[in-house]
Amino acid sequence: MSPDARDRLHAVTDRLPPPSSRLRASPDRSNIRVLVIIGVIAAAVAAGYLWLARPRPGPTAPLPTATVAHTRPTAPLNPAASSSVVVHVLGKVKHPGVVTLPSGSRVAEAIKAAGGVRPGTQTGPLNLARKLVDGEQIPVGVTRPTPTPAPGPVPSPPNDPGAPLDLNTATVDQLDDLPGVGPVLAQRIVDFRAQHGRFRSVEQLQDVSGIGARRFADLKPKVRV
Repeated sequence: MSPDARDRLHAVTDRLPPPSSRLRASPDRSNIRVLVIIGVIAAAVAAGYLWLARPRPGPTAPLPTATVAHTRPTAPLNPAASSSVVVHVLGKVKHPGVVTLPSGSRVAEAIKAAGGVRPGTQTGPLNLARKLVDGEQIPVGVTRPTPTPAPGPVPSPPNDPGAPLDLNTATVDQLDDLPGVGPVLAQRIVDFRAQHGRFRSVEQLQDVSGIGARRFADLKPKVRV
């Protein structure tokens, strides 16, 4: 190399920065790769955060299912009860007893179902055209017994002015007629009888308010039980 060329080379090299400064100014390739990886990870983390933070629709409640009630017509418990009648035919028929006939049947049909009437039997008292009633009794040629009325209270006989008054049947007006007994005391006697039951003795009259010993002495011969 000529001296002139060497001088020019030294001039160029003097103008260049030192090698250490060049190394510091330009990073090596391994550092670049690390920075790229860190950038990719940061971008992935940011994307994941944005994905998780996005608004989501709430859970939709299931719509209630409409239930259709299937109703069935109620059948009568005893169809035969509405389509037939049962009656008791008794008396002067050939086959007395219980017979079953269609609903709407007549008395004449019930007698026929019992074998008909015996010869010489009169059916005049019966209304043969009447419709039957379930459970009834049809007497043919016989008289129904007259029901005996239930015994009621025996009315008290008219009081003899001279006879003692029965304390258990006397009315307020009758007691009012007794000497020394007014309407108020007469009502007390009737109320006492209603609360305590029948008088068991004449002396029990003294338990009624307002009847002392003197008034009881006046009433005793005029009352009885």
